[in-house]
Amino acid sequence: MSDIKTLEIPKWGLSMEEGTIAQWLIQEGDHFSKGQDICEIETTKIVNVLEAPFEGTLRKIIAHEGDTLVVGGFIAVCAEADVSDNDIQAFIQSLNGVTSSTSSTEEQVQHQSTTEQTEQQNSSHQNSSQQNLAEEQISTASSTPTSTPNVPKSEQGAQTYVIPEALRGFNVSADIFATPHALKLAEQHQVNLSKVTGSGREGRISVADLKQAVIAAGGQWPDQPKASAQQASTQQHKSTQDDSQVPATPVARRLAKQWGINLHDCRQSGSRGRICKEDVEAVYFRQQAGNQATQSHQSEQTVQTAPQKTVVEMNGMRRAIASRLQVAKRNAPHFRLVIDLNVEAIQALRQQINNTVPEVKLSINDMLIKSAAAALVKVPQVNVQFDEDKQQIIQFDQADISVAVAIDNGLITPIVKSANQKSLSDISNEMRDLATRAKTGKLKPDEFQGGSFSISNLGMLGIKHFDAIINPPQGAILALGASEKRTVVKKDTVVIREIVTATLSCDHRVIDGALGAKFLSVFKQYVENPALILV
Repeated sequence: MSDIKTLEIPKWGLSMEEGTIAQWLIQEGDHFSKGQDICEIETTKIVNVLEAPFEGTLRKIIAHEGDTLVVGGFIAVCAEADVSDNDIQAFIQSLNGVTSSTSSTEEQVQHQSTTEQTEQQNSSHQNSSQQNLAEEQISTASSTPTSTPNVPKSEQGAQTYVIPEALRGFNVSADIFATPHALKLAEQHQVNLSKVTGSGREGRISVADLKQAVIAAGGQWPDQPKASAQQASTQQHKSTQDDSQVPATPVARRLAKQWGINLHDCRQSGSRGRICKEDVEAVYFRQQAGNQATQSHQSEQTVQTAPQKTVVEMNGMRRAIASRLQVAKRNAPHFRLVIDLNVEAIQALRQQINNTVPEVKLSINDMLIKSAAAALVKVPQVNVQFDEDKQQIIQFDQADISVAVAIDNGLITPIVKSANQKSLSDISNEMRDLATRAKTGKLKPDEFQGGSFSISNLGMLGIKHFDAIINPPQGAILALGASEKRTVVKKDTVVIREIVTATLSCDHRVIDGALGAKFLSVFKQYVENPALILV
């Protein structure tokens, strides 16, 4: 098995003790090269990307998204295709054996101490949970009917629990690790939890595990009755305290933020008294059940037409756009620079040309494309592409400007090639032709693939300013808003000028802030002095 290698949780920083798999960037069976991004690992401080320390093929993922492992924990096994699946499985089993048999004395002592603390916490938590649940059961016994095996079937209907004799015999010991709800039901119906296999973290038994075991043994387990609207509203009560200091795992904290859950509302059943993923999920599912009960109660009182849902499948172009922009947003460290442009002079020139030459119909976008092309030639360090594979910057001497055009299937960026060498009328005619053929799907690949710079203009839709995502492998994109009259100060006097806000998004790997600012300064000069673009 010398050809089989492993990937482990790395140690980023002295204080890092564990990491959580946030996202796998490759799948089982994919071949990867040395230095390639393998997965994203979340710690208490950062989310970092694990780069492949060697070249190989990902054969088996051991740690899935959301799993938390200590530093050095095995997350995947790598081997070439000629290694059989049986060898891979045997290797994984040997890893488990080696890990348990070759641990150092210090690690064993630390693990034993942690285990004892965890057991004490679990035992204490179980006892307190049982007491709380018992009190809750007593307080709600008068208002909430409880289904038990002693209730006649005629009164229980579909809510009858039938527990096989093979599972009877409730007992609680330090070895039993179950959720409070599962403990309550097991005690209520005398289910022997030692005969139930838990599917949760560290073998924790949930209500679903309890239900599955009863059904597998030939018994019956009904669906739980829906809570009343009043109970649902009670369950919906949320804490408003600051939960930033509540101990929780990174995944639990992320899920709580995503679902709007206050960590004070969660129990702390994880290691070292922290809130784990299952604790947050329990609150989330409880809230969902409460919402469903409320909706059911309301629907009984008022008959309403259910809203119709339409599922729209993503076409190939939409999927390609999503994939490219996700990669650009993840890989390229974006930063943005904003500048206001006085477009009165360029608008006056446009009107003059359109009135003088009837066959030419310039738009302000055509004028801004020409100005950007002139600025790119003046500042060629922005007129670049970035080759991520070779880690090279490719600089161009001609401005091939990609212009975003909205079509029915998504977005496409036809390219005005060598825009710096073309006249305004040439740019106007070419843009009109490219936009028409883009909307009819008749563009050739070389007419929308490549480019050294991008422009996205949403001014015609009334958007004042916005941020655009870089179109890889380009290094920058210019977002243009609507032209509107604004009050500005000119020589200590308030005047009205026609202004356009321009936002430049740059890839900080290839374009620094000062360089981006220099480009915007030159671009502003050409826009506000349009005679320069005619020279």
